[in-house]
Amino acid sequence: MAVKIRLKRMGKIRAPHYRVVVVDSRKKRDGRVIEEIGKYHPTENPSLIEIDSDRVQYWLSVGAQPTEPVLAQLKVTGDWQKFKGLPGAEGRLKVKESVDVEGARKAAVESVQNEAEKRRAAAAEAKIAAEAAAAEAVEESAEEA
Repeated sequence: MAVKIRLKRMGKIRAPHYRVVVVDSRKKRDGRVIEEIGKYHPTENPSLIEIDSDRVQYWLSVGAQPTEPVLAQLKVTGDWQKFKGLPGAEGRLKVKESVDVEGARKAAVESVQNEAEKRRAAAAEAKIAAEAAAAEAVEESAEEA
């Protein structure tokens, strides 16, 4: 059985994403697969490439042939160099900067709380100033009478 590692197209029209699959070469492009070993989202920036390195190494060792697009991805992740014993097995995959969602949320909550405390303090000071002005007005009217 001739086994290939190739891309299985998923997603909508003009919004593709792919799964990296191991499949019999005689099957349809999106047909039944032997194993799904990764995913590829070309529309993200940088493109998302997640490939299970152990499974790729196994399938390459038993003779599975990668297609050209998958071979390019394997070179980016460093799996092809690792399989062939070439230098550069660490790959050159660019990793998207991870956004600390929890930290950003906490910072936003703290800033809102600080603003609320400042408003309360300003309102309390204004109330004290108004009471002091009213007390002075009462004292002045009492002195005049």
